[in-house]
Amino acid sequence: MNHWNAIIFKTGLTMLFISCLFNNLSGQNIKKEKMAELSFMIGDWIGTSTSYSDGSITQQGPAFEKIAYKLDGELITVDLHSTSLQLHTVIYYEPQDETYYYCSFSKRRAGKFRGEVKDGKFWVWFSDTYRLVFQQTPEGEFMEYGETLKDGKWSKSFKDVLTKAP
Repeated sequence: MNHWNAIIFKTGLTMLFISCLFNNLSGQNIKKEKMAELSFMIGDWIGTSTSYSDGSITQQGPAFEKIAYKLDGELITVDLHSTSLQLHTVIYYEPQDETYYYCSFSKRRAGKFRGEVKDGKFWVWFSDTYRLVFQQTPEGEFMEYGETLKDGKWSKSFKDVLTKAP
């Protein structure tokens, strides 16, 4: 390889490296921006979890959630403890497919589900007939609920209403 070819080769490698670095940093910025849309969830929360069946309350009890950013804001972890459920969840955003992922783990099962931010709420779709909704109430509470679609109507299966823990 002559001198000029070596310079061109090294320049090409340098440009490729800079391009890869820029794309990686750009992807990290997009992830952080998207994860920042879920900042209303962050905190230590305490409140009440209510389960429903056919619109009637079937169970009610205390619920505790610790929700935190991890890896410099690129992930969120959710640790839920209630009378009916213990759950560990990891939420992240994937720029390649422009989608949030909600990966939950309990004693009985694990799953990975698609999510989206719409109307200031975080929606997670388990199926066409079951979804979770996370939101901040006008009073500053953190609320999450599950809904089931039956006969064209969404009905709550559970609702957690939580306030910031002291």
